[in-house]
Amino acid sequence: MTQAPISTSGSTTGPASRRRPKLAELISDDIKRWIAAESLGEGDRLPNEKALMELYGSAKATVREALKILEVEGLVTLKTGPKGGAVINQPGMEPASRMLRNFLHFQQLDGRQVYQLRKLLEVELAASVVGRLTELDFQQLEANMSACACCASDEEDHRHQRFLELEFHQLLARVCPNPLLAFMCQFLNDMLRDLVVIKKAYVPERKQFDHANQDYHRQLVNAYRAEDTQRVRQVMAEHMADAEHHMSALEAEMAAQMLISNDSPNLQNHRSKLHDLATENASV
Repeated sequence: MTQAPISTSGSTTGPASRRRPKLAELISDDIKRWIAAESLGEGDRLPNEKALMELYGSAKATVREALKILEVEGLVTLKTGPKGGAVINQPGMEPASRMLRNFLHFQQLDGRQVYQLRKLLEVELAASVVGRLTELDFQQLEANMSACACCASDEEDHRHQRFLELEFHQLLARVCPNPLLAFMCQFLNDMLRDLVVIKKAYVPERKQFDHANQDYHRQLVNAYRAEDTQRVRQVMAEHMADAEHHMSALEAEMAAQMLISNDSPNLQNHRSKLHDLATENASV
């Protein structure tokens, strides 16, 4: 087995106020560089704890913290027992997407800003998928559209329908041959999913939006079956412009409702329970 590098040097550039990395973080970064240099893949094992402790001249607690960092990032799975240790995973996009979404939620992101990018990237992704869809992919797209058409008229079904509409685009992203483009589009769809939940963008009911989405998705599937790239680009561009229009209208309508019902008991439906805790603490 090739021995892991023992260098724990980290970058010292940047503002003096930047937090200095902990030794465990330096070790985890060093292990990642070694994984890349050795072209290790899913299922390969890292050296055991004892070997890593000797390699880095560090305590068991530091090595375990470094491995825990890699586990949280989705790069390894830690197994216990005689044949345990750190086993390399192929990371999914969810951990990176979640962290980036957490960052952006503090930037007061809105639907207009999401669609500023989505209108460009979804069209490029859609075109890249032409000729790559298998019959199983088409079956999944058809099943998605059927599920959307079967949604009833209560609030939970409206919410579920918004998620299904976004899942249609996630299905296309999973076929995209460009991993960076696929990640960006899936990330933007995740952002919209978050906005739907936070802003309750499925209330009030908007049948026109529902029907438009179903129609555009049907046109896209037909264009994909015909392998008509120009038609796919045209339909997706129109779909994104229409979706942005509806999203803007929904956000404006929700803002108006919040202003009107600011003193209403129904406002509790739009608030986190933590608001009550904050109020109680302020009154003590």
